[in-house]
Amino acid sequence: MLGACQHTASIGSSRVVSSPLFFRQRYIAHGRGTAHSSHLRRLYVHSPSCNSTRQPSGQRQQHVQKQVAAGWQKLCNAAVGGAALLSVMLSTAAPPAAYADPFFTNSKPPLQKMKAPEPDSNDLSAEEVASVKLFQLNTPSVVNISNIGVRQDRWSMDAQKVPQGMGSGFFWDDKGHIVTNYHVIRGAADIKVALIDQSVWSAQLIGGDPDKDIAVLQLECETSKMQETKPVSLGQSSNLLVGQKVYAIGNPFGLDHTLTQGIVSGVGRELNTPGARGVPIRNVIQTDAAINPGNSGGVLLDSRGRLIGINTAIADPTGRGASSGVGFAIPVDSVKGLVEQILKFGRVIRPVLGITIAPPQTVRQLGLEGILVLEAPSGSPANQAGIKGTFRDNSGRLVLGDILTGINGKAIKLQKDLFAALDDLKPGDKVDLDIVREGKQEQVSVTLGERADPSASATATIGPD
Repeated sequence: MLGACQHTASIGSSRVVSSPLFFRQRYIAHGRGTAHSSHLRRLYVHSPSCNSTRQPSGQRQQHVQKQVAAGWQKLCNAAVGGAALLSVMLSTAAPPAAYADPFFTNSKPPLQKMKAPEPDSNDLSAEEVASVKLFQLNTPSVVNISNIGVRQDRWSMDAQKVPQGMGSGFFWDDKGHIVTNYHVIRGAADIKVALIDQSVWSAQLIGGDPDKDIAVLQLECETSKMQETKPVSLGQSSNLLVGQKVYAIGNPFGLDHTLTQGIVSGVGRELNTPGARGVPIRNVIQTDAAINPGNSGGVLLDSRGRLIGINTAIADPTGRGASSGVGFAIPVDSVKGLVEQILKFGRVIRPVLGITIAPPQTVRQLGLEGILVLEAPSGSPANQAGIKGTFRDNSGRLVLGDILTGINGKAIKLQKDLFAALDDLKPGDKVDLDIVREGKQEQVSVTLGERADPSASATATIGPD
């Protein structure tokens, strides 16, 4: 048993107080591990101070046991007190910032108060002043969008409104029209929009295009509030250069009105939507500005604060939904036409050939180049023009239909080529189709029809949200 009496002992040339607690701390600090007790026991036995005050063995042993018990009692009391204090601190501490999210509370989404002072050119560089002013000027145009769904309780069968996701958006004009990504509001029973002044309002979906991931909302608020909204300034995306600076403003992870900056990393990218149709979004902007879940629908600005794209998706090889330094934005030149159609017709009007096409892997297995027509439904523009689909004859042999190889002189090799060609056309346009029928090259004229609105039945998703 270790002695608990206070004494001094010599360790080399050092003179220390040889209490058990002191030696325990000293040996642990020097990395002696669990073997410190044997060293302490050996040190106490050879301590000259204890030898000089040696008591009869029985009394000394009882005294040592009492001292050790008293020491352990003090340590236990201290430990219990520390644990109680830690428990109180944890119970009264505020939740971490990562959970300060409207979907974890019943409060309104947190919004930044734009009461920032003017940047001081004496303290900041010219580049920093420009960034601060760009943020302060454009932040009021960006909003926080909450997607509210309806869920039925499995026991009570009561319908409850529950948050499904969050995203960003921005004012397109001074009439309360808000543009965002379609996947931000997909499946929403209710849409809530939080403005820069922390006020929260409802919004209604005017229309959208799932294939191009664009949606337009109408803010429902007071007239005075509508007059305070600030539309974003539109720019151009056709003249972007790799290397020029860009700025992204959005609400990543529910952190409202966050600014990130980077450069244009690439132009002319193609972003495939994972829907059944697989329609690609062309001329997508690639940027290294941080884009995270919640940034979808936010603005991508040039150095003059003009809109050049809508932040949409990220390359996420890890599957964790976080920025990898490779983000994508829909170019504003493509957005303009889509938004104009939605505001005018309530949806995007697109042309249609009226054919059912074979999957790409089937075409590759057959060793063909082009688009194999499986069916041309009765009454469709293609059927009226005489386009033939694939069928089986009386002997059960598969007879391939027409193979589409070109439209108006443009070569068609893949599905994306067909979609790209149709994007440049409108319903009512007359086109010349280059086809291969029974091994022979032919040309057929078709008047394009109008495709039905796909937004009601679309189920495809795109983007980090």
